[in-house]
Amino acid sequence: MPGTPHPPTDPVSDVVRWGAFSCALVPLVLLVCGSSPIGAVGTAIGLAAVTCACRALLRQSERTAARLAVERASVHRGRHGRTGLGAHRGGRHGGGRTPGD
Repeated sequence: MPGTPHPPTDPVSDVVRWGAFSCALVPLVLLVCGSSPIGAVGTAIGLAAVTCACRALLRQSERTAARLAVERASVHRGRHGRTGLGAHRGGRHGGGRTPGD
């Protein structure tokens, strides 16, 4: 239906889905083109290993990004994002000392 909203998709799942598709399609194409069955199986295993490694790295990246977003949201840094010493507003502050001291 054109008016039905789609649920948000998970980009990692999309990448893994395409990886699984290639893990099945590439060996099949190799067999059709005359490659040896052992070579096609080896290719499938290699593609599956790469797909699993990519999935793990993408999930780790998502977790890290989510953790950093939570940390940034919990730290309120004020108007200009400066904290700590030297984050004074206005003119110079000499710590109570004057040039004549």
